[in-house]
Amino acid sequence: MAIKIESQVERKLPADTLKSIESAFDSLPREHTRGLERIRLVEFISEPRLRGTFQATELPGLYHPRQGPKGAWLELAIGVLLPGNKPFHKKIVPRLSFKGNLVATLFSLVGQHYHFTLKHSLKKGQLEPAVRAYTEKQLKAWNEKKHSFRARLFKPIQPTLERWAKGLQKRAVAEKKKSIASR
Repeated sequence: MAIKIESQVERKLPADTLKSIESAFDSLPREHTRGLERIRLVEFISEPRLRGTFQATELPGLYHPRQGPKGAWLELAIGVLLPGNKPFHKKIVPRLSFKGNLVATLFSLVGQHYHFTLKHSLKKGQLEPAVRAYTEKQLKAWNEKKHSFRARLFKPIQPTLERWAKGLQKRAVAEKKKSIASR
């Protein structure tokens, strides 16, 4: 069953936005998306239950679990991922990274759905790291599928790059601790 994509955004979306959502959704395993009825694209998320915790301008997506006969669905805020009322020099970076951010948000929401519906053994504190790992795994697979030549080209040096990244992260954490201690 194909997922229904509803667009409630008044402005013009970038080219192939709906196709990239469909391709990202099709790259996911079928059992992970079972039970999702639709994806709604909105300018900003307006959920009355979130008034005190988040601002509408900060939340890029929201997962709505199944409630009674209504199935689960996803809500993506295009206004957060692609800000429209900023100067040109501040709009260029979000525009260039729009598809990647959109797909990452979609994978994150599907990961929430997957862990809420199929993985019942997770405790409350384990949910966020599990969803983050799921998102990274799916993004990596989707990126390799989408950019197959680049993925094959960098595959042999990928472990070295990951090792360097891990070393840089450790050094950044050490510097941060050092700067906090010196205050």
